Amino acid sequence: MQTGQLQIKTISLINNFMLTPKKVKYRKWQTGRTDMTKVTPDTRGTTVSFGSFGLKSTSGGRIRANQIESARKAGTRNLGKTGRMWTRIFPDRPYTAKPAEVGMGKGKGDPQGYCLDVRPGRVIFEVDGVTDAVAKESLRKAGTKLPIKTCIVAR
Repeated sequence: MQTGQLQIKTISLINNFMLTPKKVKYRKWQTGRTDMTKVTPDTRGTTVSFGSFGLKSTSGGRIRANQIESARKAGTRNLGKTGRMWTRIFPDRPYTAKPAEVGMGKGKGDPQGYCLDVRPGRVIFEVDGVTDAVAKESLRKAGTKLPIKTCIVAR
């Protein structure tokens, strides 16, 4: 490279995103069950372990990586410098989508990102280091960003 020239590097957004697995065994997964109302409640990750307050799911559904990130940002903005927030879930399931205005058939779509199947009873976020009112308000704001119903639980 000569002096005076700029070297431009292109960065893929899906590889640099925080909530993306480093490696997956299969590029595309099968769809699985879609009616999350018939799913049994979760048995692991149901208690508040790290913080003093937690955001628990009361319904089931799929949460995408960008929804987790936006909920985390909304919650941590309200906490301040003394508060600490833990994310207890990680999206490891790839989801696919076909481009707009493409007809049916001709195979499955390309992977678009990663999501997670959340069952009722799973603790999603935990908060500690702030007063009760601030913790509940930050978890409430984080819960509004998620596509499932949530409630706030204490240790």
